[in-house]
Amino acid sequence: MRGAEEINAETWHSYGIHHIRRGTPLPDVDRIAWGPGGTGPGDEALGELTGRRVLDLGCGTARHAAHLVRTYGAVLDAVDASPSQIERARTRYPDLPGLRLVHADAVEHLRTAASYDVIYSLSALHFLDPHRLLPALAPALKPAGRLCFTVLHTNSQGDGPDSAVAPRPEILRLAGGGELAGQMWVLTPELWEDLLVQHGLRVEDVTVLDAPEEGNHASYRLFQVRRPARVTSRPRTVEPPVAHAAVGVGAVLLGPRGVLLGRHRRGTFELPGGTVEPGESLQETVVRELAEETGLHADPAGVRLLGTLVDQVGGVVRITVGAIVTAWRGEPADQPNESVGDWRWWPLDALPPGLFECSAQILTAWRPDLPIDHPPAHFTGFA
Repeated sequence: MRGAEEINAETWHSYGIHHIRRGTPLPDVDRIAWGPGGTGPGDEALGELTGRRVLDLGCGTARHAAHLVRTYGAVLDAVDASPSQIERARTRYPDLPGLRLVHADAVEHLRTAASYDVIYSLSALHFLDPHRLLPALAPALKPAGRLCFTVLHTNSQGDGPDSAVAPRPEILRLAGGGELAGQMWVLTPELWEDLLVQHGLRVEDVTVLDAPEEGNHASYRLFQVRRPARVTSRPRTVEPPVAHAAVGVGAVLLGPRGVLLGRHRRGTFELPGGTVEPGESLQETVVRELAEETGLHADPAGVRLLGTLVDQVGGVVRITVGAIVTAWRGEPADQPNESVGDWRWWPLDALPPGLFECSAQILTAWRPDLPIDHPPAHFTGFA
């Protein structure tokens, strides 16, 4: 059975072939047209472009990319998965300095390319699975870099967005008559923002772009997003911990894909860890909590203690011991009845915002160069 993205790749290839056969002209453009009928803020949404490294994701015939190269001197990669669309672009712009036309899957390109100052996409991201796209897109953006993209919100028949991350059928109408069927992720703005935040990005503005024609219900949303220059932390609750919870551990597991973090049901991102039980060594606590929360198995001999972090919550002294787990077995997975789940590996240069304070303190005790802001704690390293 064909997947939604495979269907979309075939659809856009057929779309490009249709226009090649028709000889559809490709006039130059003089501004970014974000929404239907040219609605939207124009080039200014992208910020400073002169000499910047820019990516057009799902570039189609690359007319907007060519405009940005010529007008602002941007160094621009224009990427599209459709061979026929890239053929049209290469025919129209065979040798434009500063413009590189790339036939590639968006996610594969993002995983291998050097990072960008600006990434933009005009009505292309909703043809890609966000769960596949966003883990590759966020690290491909430089710290403080901008991401601007438009996605469908309501189609011309008035069908609005969905509150689940799943594709649905949508129609592409062809010039001269005819239709092509595709699959699109048409999500609520709140769901888009939640997905972006989960991957370390901050939404700065969402603009409504309605079709100007009377009776046309089509509406898009323009997202203006930034990758923060620094990762922020969220404070703990003001309620003091119970007496037996005054001492806890947090474990750093660094794998090929980054450091392991889970998401608490309150929304914070946390290292594996928890409270020390009576009779346990600190290493034994790390091993037990790791198994209970993630299903990973380690040995106390494979746990190296970093040191203690001391601060206070509500007048109660809180001692947290950071640890490095040097060897483990298994793959992290959500465990029944645990408050932390959605375990995943996060690259050190793309940590999510909203780190739990204790986890943020442990990470900077381990790696002081990490750009994480958090309340101070007294750290004493172990020899």
